[in-house]
Amino acid sequence: MHAIADTTKLTEDGVITADQARIIESRAREAMITLGVNVILCLGILAATGGFILWLAEPVPVAIAGLLMTAGGLVILARSSEMFRMFGNAATLIGAGMLIGGATLELMENYEDIAGWILMPAGGVLLAGLALRYWRGGLTSHFVLGSLVLMALAVHIIGIEALSHQSDIASPLRNIEMIYYAALIVGIGALIDVRLITALALAPFAQALETGSAYFHAAYVFYSPEPTLSILQMSLLIALCLFLARNQPERIARHLRTLVMLAFVVANLCALVGSLWGDFVGETIWGPGRYSSSAYEDWESFNAAREAFRAQALELSAGLYSVLWALVLSGMVIWAAQRNERGLFNAALTFGGIHAYTQLFESFADEPLAYVIGGLAAIPLAWGIWRLNGWISARQGAAS
Repeated sequence: MHAIADTTKLTEDGVITADQARIIESRAREAMITLGVNVILCLGILAATGGFILWLAEPVPVAIAGLLMTAGGLVILARSSEMFRMFGNAATLIGAGMLIGGATLELMENYEDIAGWILMPAGGVLLAGLALRYWRGGLTSHFVLGSLVLMALAVHIIGIEALSHQSDIASPLRNIEMIYYAALIVGIGALIDVRLITALALAPFAQALETGSAYFHAAYVFYSPEPTLSILQMSLLIALCLFLARNQPERIARHLRTLVMLAFVVANLCALVGSLWGDFVGETIWGPGRYSSSAYEDWESFNAAREAFRAQALELSAGLYSVLWALVLSGMVIWAAQRNERGLFNAALTFGGIHAYTQLFESFADEPLAYVIGGLAAIPLAWGIWRLNGWISARQGAAS
């Protein structure tokens, strides 16, 4: 388990020696440097690959340059010392990226009708073969092979997206596609052991219920048309990942914990939407849906259908959402503190502040009595948490 510790204080208290403290600090520094180097390297490879494709512009020059870069990189990897392997990795990946990316762009721009039919199966076969090779090891470095796996994954998904837009795929098949993307990304992220890739799976998983984000001029927007169902969706994912993480090796458990954290963030953003607008559960799924994508000819008929649905639907008001969200956050703070789940603890406190700030201006700006009640209620709550922690610590001490 990864934990944050003050090595100076631990040394002063006699828990660890000075030499052990130096080893811990050295390994922590090494991990941070490795992360920084990999981030810079990956961004440089992506920028160079895209720049070459756009600069050369034509398929033949891109293919020739890609082949030369790939060959040069493989020669460096085969014949150079460890010191220069990074250059071989970079050249190989830039070349491979130019070949794969250039071919994909060429198909999408000039052969749109058949692009999806080529990219989806080609990407799938390439993904399966590379993933199997990565699993078995060998062929080339894990960094290069893992990057090629990600390229194949991108090609496969781009192919599916091309076919989906070409065929105007809608729910429920579209929702299944999103879940498929999420499962595929999680599997690849765990295979190559890159938690950033695993984290990306939350985007399509949330979009299975159309939760997502949008950008307008000078504004980023989070939207959740079904906040209650999305919260239940994320809660199930959190519970499943926490359960699985208990019996998995650390290599897999840390990916599960990454999903837990991001699912918790998305669930809280959905709760923020519910606390502001409330929710008529199922309105966009088994109800009339959205006006922009509905079959209604005018707003009046759509609005009539929506009002009829709301009259018999389960409604969770904004006020009820606000209270339930506050209670859940309080419970999460206590639970995370007891379980040493630092990420969830910090996230719960952060969203507690967001919730309080939002309600301050949205609901209780002119209600001073609300602050009196809330403030007085916080005092016995803090005392109860303190006493509960003491009781649990005493029981743990007696058991040991």
